[in-house]
Amino acid sequence: MKFWKRGMALLLAVSACFTFLTACGQTEAAGDQLALAVCVGETPATYDPIYAEEPGEQTVLNHLYENLMRLERDENGQTVAVNGAARSVDVKENADGTVTYTFRLRDGKWSDGVDVKAGDFVYAWQRLADPAAGSAYAPLLSIISGYDEARASGDMSLLGVEAKNNSTFVVTLNGQYDWFLREVCTSIATMPLRQDVVTRLKQEADQTNAALSDEEAVNRWWSDPTRLVTNGPYVVSAREDTSLVLGENTAYGKKLTGPTELTFRFGDTATAQILYDQGVVDALWPLSEEQMAEMKTADENWQTEPVLETYSVLFNCDRLEDEQIRKALSLAIDRSALAELAGVTAQAAAGLVPPGVPEGEEDFRTIGGNLLDHDGETYEDRCREAVELMQEAGYDRGSDLSAELGVPEYLYVDEGANAAVAAAVCEMWNQCLGLRVTPRAVTKTELVTAMRGGEYTLAGMELAAVCNDAECFLMDWVTGNQNNFLHYENSAYDTLMSIIASAEDGTARMGCLHDAEDLLLEIDCALAPLYTTGTAWQLRDTYGGGFRDPRGWFDFRGVYLKPVTVQ
Repeated sequence: MKFWKRGMALLLAVSACFTFLTACGQTEAAGDQLALAVCVGETPATYDPIYAEEPGEQTVLNHLYENLMRLERDENGQTVAVNGAARSVDVKENADGTVTYTFRLRDGKWSDGVDVKAGDFVYAWQRLADPAAGSAYAPLLSIISGYDEARASGDMSLLGVEAKNNSTFVVTLNGQYDWFLREVCTSIATMPLRQDVVTRLKQEADQTNAALSDEEAVNRWWSDPTRLVTNGPYVVSAREDTSLVLGENTAYGKKLTGPTELTFRFGDTATAQILYDQGVVDALWPLSEEQMAEMKTADENWQTEPVLETYSVLFNCDRLEDEQIRKALSLAIDRSALAELAGVTAQAAAGLVPPGVPEGEEDFRTIGGNLLDHDGETYEDRCREAVELMQEAGYDRGSDLSAELGVPEYLYVDEGANAAVAAAVCEMWNQCLGLRVTPRAVTKTELVTAMRGGEYTLAGMELAAVCNDAECFLMDWVTGNQNNFLHYENSAYDTLMSIIASAEDGTARMGCLHDAEDLLLEIDCALAPLYTTGTAWQLRDTYGGGFRDPRGWFDFRGVYLKPVTVQ
């Protein structure tokens, strides 16, 4: 097997971001002045960096705040991490295997003229890591020394981040995570925040709420984005229900290279398309299923941009202890049929790590190949194999397996195609194995609670990574990890992931990442990936200089008007 053939020494590789040229909407250029309007989804539900999960929210925050590093394209068209709020960074490998990053900040200022300080990053990162905050992006910091101890005790001072002085921010990692700069230090969730500003705005929001009824008291510290104090190239200059206008932050300290005015218009896909067709905006995301279907029909080579998530069936390994049963359940699934149910952008999963995750200058999924057979023509053969595995495990078709498992339920969140997929999966298990499973819709909170507490047998869930690196799709399944919803334990897998974390050879590291995925899926069958999806957008071809981050958000700060070629 591949797992036992590859080398065991590794080096964390810098994950590559695929870029795409986006455009300016309702763009007007006069001298150095450029105005840009875009559609990036519905009205943001939050402007708090640690809670922003939708691409539209993250895109707005990407222009308001500046992290230690930021992504831009080099002269070869490759996306690289460059200094943002940091003027320089030094890296030191320590004798105990930890790695220390020392960031020296440039002379940046907040939009109110106050200096950006190292303590602003300490506050923001401790706030993100705090379990009381409940941020879905807290695992971004799980590679920092003291993370587990800080979360277990509630004492955020144990997190390995500190301000040596106002201009020196120090982070100690528990291993060789070379994607730290590229992924963690460019993330929306790790943007700096001023504690005094957040505290003041919270107090003012509380005072406003006190004068309102419980139904009306919905103000948060970020509720009025025009009052936010930010350190990025833009500030909010105007706000309406369906739009937000950003103007230049004169305290930023760097010359803008793109739009001096950036307008975000919000709405559903139908509204966004009308605005695009009318010329009100020149960049549009997302396209509707119908639009993407039309584009795919018109051009057989047309492809969507990968979304970094894989919809999967999760097995509770504490309840389904026999890997033969888990393997049978996986084999009994017709992934091609499920992908058709899931929509035009869906494709049957070939592994846990989706397409779009880099391996050097190539694609991890392409190099790793198909770990899962999703050929519809061989489905009957897989069903026969699944029945044989069940028999080897001691269960014949129509046996009391359903009763022994308590007539198991399949939990899922009723969004998009999830209900249709849940019904289809349960019917496949019934038809192939005679196993009666009941699909049951729950809320996101209920699903996560059940999974974390082990109070489930089977569940459908989108598995996404906080970083664009294969390791981030695999690290949650280590024994004892709080996000190990599979309750999976394998010392060989733990050893592999530990070696990956302290790697020094990039080629061997990637080999071990493939080994870990093989072990998780092919040998132990701890989960059953079903399908991956993609996304797409429209833009005018007269503009360049922007890109979409593979993690979902857009960067328009470098948009420019392409030169007009005179015939």
